[in-house]
Amino acid sequence: MNNPSREKIKEVLDEAKTIAVIGLSPNPNRTSHMVSEAMQKAGYRIIPVNPQADSILGEKSYATLTDIPHPVDIVNVFRRSEFLKGIAEEFVQIECPVFWTQLNVVDEEVFNELTDAGYIVIMDRCIKVEHAILK
Repeated sequence: MNNPSREKIKEVLDEAKTIAVIGLSPNPNRTSHMVSEAMQKAGYRIIPVNPQADSILGEKSYATLTDIPHPVDIVNVFRRSEFLKGIAEEFVQIECPVFWTQLNVVDEEVFNELTDAGYIVIMDRCIKVEHAILK
């Protein structure tokens, strides 16, 4: 598994405006919340994907990716690795070019399948850290 180059990741972050965050917690002490809040403050629109919440960070929360009624530029995953296969199956049903998983969230099979299908896949990287390094 080879993630895209730092230059490509910078390009992805520079072009993106909207990030759907799967597993975004309403709890401000959770990593998913802190990272998403930082990305929101950096100018990105954060779309929560959490079936247990009505809204998070001032945005309506959706139960699934396919419930989101508008395009997203990046899907950022805060779920355990064993859930990636199902998430990827839903991801390919929406029009989004980038599938990003946070630190320690890895599935080589999903990486290869999505990459082979033409998607940009970034795994095992924190989007907030990458943004801070590359801005």
